[in-house]
Amino acid sequence: MKKEEIISILSAWNFWGRGLDTGIERRFYLDRVAGFLEGVEKVVSIYGVRRSGKSFLLRQIAKRFSEKLGKDRVLYVNFEEARFGSYGVETLIEIYDAYKEFIRPSGKPLIILDEVQEIKGWERFVRNLHERGEAKLIVSGSSARLMSEELATLLAGRDIPLEVFPLSFREFLEFRNVELEDERQIIVKKSEIIQKLREYLEFGGFPEVVLENNADKKSSILKRYFETIMVKDVERRFNIRERGKLDFLANFYMTNISSPITYSSISKVLKIPKKTVERFSSYLATSRTLFFIPRFSPTLKEQEKAARKVYSIDTGMSNVAGFKMFENYGKVMENVVAIELLRRLSTSPTSRIYYVKIDEKEVDFALKEGLEIKQLIQASYVSNIDELNRREIEALLKASSVLNCNNLLVITWDVEEQIEANSRVVKLVPLWKWLLKPQNS
Repeated sequence: MKKEEIISILSAWNFWGRGLDTGIERRFYLDRVAGFLEGVEKVVSIYGVRRSGKSFLLRQIAKRFSEKLGKDRVLYVNFEEARFGSYGVETLIEIYDAYKEFIRPSGKPLIILDEVQEIKGWERFVRNLHERGEAKLIVSGSSARLMSEELATLLAGRDIPLEVFPLSFREFLEFRNVELEDERQIIVKKSEIIQKLREYLEFGGFPEVVLENNADKKSSILKRYFETIMVKDVERRFNIRERGKLDFLANFYMTNISSPITYSSISKVLKIPKKTVERFSSYLATSRTLFFIPRFSPTLKEQEKAARKVYSIDTGMSNVAGFKMFENYGKVMENVVAIELLRRLSTSPTSRIYYVKIDEKEVDFALKEGLEIKQLIQASYVSNIDELNRREIEALLKASSVLNCNNLLVITWDVEEQIEANSRVVKLVPLWKWLLKPQNS
């Protein structure tokens, strides 16, 4: 391909050319990437569930750094561009050489490679540029063919991973044009926020779904997402021939979100071999369609034996893929809390999420940082203090005593209160208010 032709193609994507629509800014991720690029010299690798908004985020990064560094110092390449075809690493070298010759960056450039899995041997190019300190680099790949674990392996520890999730509730409100500039506005708009929260629980946070106003179309989009993930990110990727069993298992999980499961029990219920259940479950988790939270135990062996709790990466998806899932508000609410915890803790490499079960008393979430349990959380769908199940409080107090943790929280639907029991304080906070806390708090 001639260099002039390469530059012509790239000009449609880059801000030294015509540029692209960047959509609504996702400032949390933009700030994270900016921090990574200004810190230790590492390749930033971006991954996440299909349709979570990775490509739009990369466009936003290109725009922000074009404004900060100068348009000539940012090169954004999307390898789903049909005119690039399917080439090897020499294509990347030709693109980079054309960029340097025609655009002539005035300093160390930022190179953003989207859908990089389309170029065979891309990692050699990236490693080479990184080792020479010639450019800052961001790479992102399709969930179907390039997961975070593979990025880490291919880049041999030279990367900092960043997972992109569907919209948080605060982002959801921004996309739905609900402005919340300060604490006063949050209180004033409480009724509207709660109304939007019900929509968020029902349809989730995939950007395209949030921007669609028609409920039937929202459901159709979500069904299409689920089916595409099953086919491209699981069935084809892992060469699965027993598609019926995979669908059966996936639908079972989506129907039973926020519930403890064991591979043995599922094997008996669905009449699928335990090894197959285990294998398919790992594939579904790899695609980021769902995730499992283990039970806390002092020993790894006990932890592996115990039941795991299963959650969907997006409640909208579980509502369309499961069977009448949205009728159980408590389960859906717990799943939303689980996603938000996963999102917040994804920025902390030493943090882990568990659930706790002691003397048949269960606590939904235990947040562990290093060797310490930092917080114990219950999610309870109650709108009145009298509706609160005393067993949930008793479970918190028991776990608090055993695990030496006094940071106790109950996330309610709309109760804000403080309970004192056994010389401990249990805080009750409404879900809408908890979700609107800053993501790094």
